[in-house]
Amino acid sequence: MINLMRQAAFALCLFLSPMAQAEDAAPSAPIQLDRAAEQGGYVLGWAPKGTVDLLLDGRAVPLAADGRFALGFGRDASANAQLMARLGTGETLSLTIPIAPRQWQLENLPTLPRVSQPSAEFLARRPGELAQIEAARKSISTQTGWRQPFIWPARGRISGVFGSQRIYAGEPGVPHNGVDVAGATGTPIYAPANGVVILAATSPFTLEGNLLMIDHGMGLNSAFLHLSRIDVALGDVIRQGQPIGAIGMTGRATGPHLHWGMRWLDQRIDPALVAGPMPAAPAPREKDKKPD
Repeated sequence: MINLMRQAAFALCLFLSPMAQAEDAAPSAPIQLDRAAEQGGYVLGWAPKGTVDLLLDGRAVPLAADGRFALGFGRDASANAQLMARLGTGETLSLTIPIAPRQWQLENLPTLPRVSQPSAEFLARRPGELAQIEAARKSISTQTGWRQPFIWPARGRISGVFGSQRIYAGEPGVPHNGVDVAGATGTPIYAPANGVVILAATSPFTLEGNLLMIDHGMGLNSAFLHLSRIDVALGDVIRQGQPIGAIGMTGRATGPHLHWGMRWLDQRIDPALVAGPMPAAPAPREKDKKPD
């Protein structure tokens, strides 16, 4: 009887072995993205389990321990990007990402812009300012704000859109690399997501004015320009919704507004695509309403 049971068990093992081997040899789960890619866009993704390296067009992509990652595509990104995951087993998986084109707001002007000679002060100060900005952007922290749904740092009329460009007598100018939100000087602005302060100008920069930069992790950072004041300091850990400064017109600005710029690694991306549509301004409270 015992021999019969052993023979039956052996036969069952033989029956199950091919299935077990098939499961072991099953292909890894594909790379997944949470939305379609577009120029100026930002996507979150999931790498297959066991991924040790992730490359976008041959460039290393920061990868979280749980396999999550972020990608950004610049204003003039080409029609496709190639994402490749290398697993610890030696297996590689690839994904061709189609990048949808966008229509940009262009303004054609018949004459060339007036270009004034930079002052000696500007020429002396600007290299140091740029060095501070570039050094700040090299930081890739372990902050997790990149995982959050972003909020707008200020509410108001959008006075400048990402990617807009002036064409001067056929010569293209530099595209606008952020979103401008008009507002009164002193209007508070709030952190769009968690992060850490990587630059808080101690004096106004020549172009950006009072400049604040926050790293949200995974190579994603925000820059807030022309502020009337900065309410946080270098190294401060910031929580979403926390007051961080106020709208102003310091630096090169023609009126009070917030310029919000975002980058993923070296790619400038559209904050409006990250945060979504601008929410309506909150209705005034009864005590705030003016009497008729």
